[in-house]
Order: sequence, then C-alpha cells, then structure tokens
Amino acid sequence: MNCKEAEKIIPYFLQDDLDGRDLAEFVEHIDECHECMEELSIQFLVAEGMEQLEKGNSFNLQEALHRKLAGADNKIRLNRTLRHILIWLEAAVAVAIVIALCVIFRL
Repeated sequence: MNCKEAEKIIPYFLQDDLDGRDLAEFVEHIDECHECMEELSIQFLVAEGMEQLEKGNSFNLQEALHRKLAGADNKIRLNRTLRHILIWLEAAVAVAIVIALCVIFRL
C-alpha cells in the first residue's frame, strides 16, 4: 500500500469500516510510515477529539489512537486465526469424504 492509498482509507479505518486484507495492509503501512501516521493522528483528532470535547470528556489523543490501532491488530490476528481454522476444517471434511467413499465402495 502506498501513501496515497493509505490516506484515502483513513476515514474508513476511523469508522471501523476496514476488514481483512485492507485493514492488515493499512495497519502495516501506518506502522512503517511516519507521514501517514501523522495524517492518521490529525484526522483522528478532528473526528474523535471534537466529539469528545463536545461531550466535555477529557481526551488523550495518543492513548486513544494507540487503543484503536491495538484493536485493529487484534482483529487482524483473529481473522488470520479463523482463516487457518477454516482451512483445517475444510481439509478434515475432505479426508472424511474420502474415507466415507472408501468405506462405501470398499476400496
């Protein structure tokens, strides 16, 4: 993912509208690119900071953004784990079908 692509999808990240590969590529780029991280911080401050200030809540930008990125990392890990489980289940079903066919046709 390049900077232009990352900057375009920052609003989607802030709205929790990224999943799967897009989320993983975005977080990886943000972790490596200081300029895009700075842009994310600015947009996060505008979106979340203004809302918190209007509510009269105190707001720590770095901590809140860190929590959001940590949540994204957790979501990425969960998605990867679920994909691996699905692959193993598909393999187990395929083996079960082969065994059932062997039993039925006495191979």
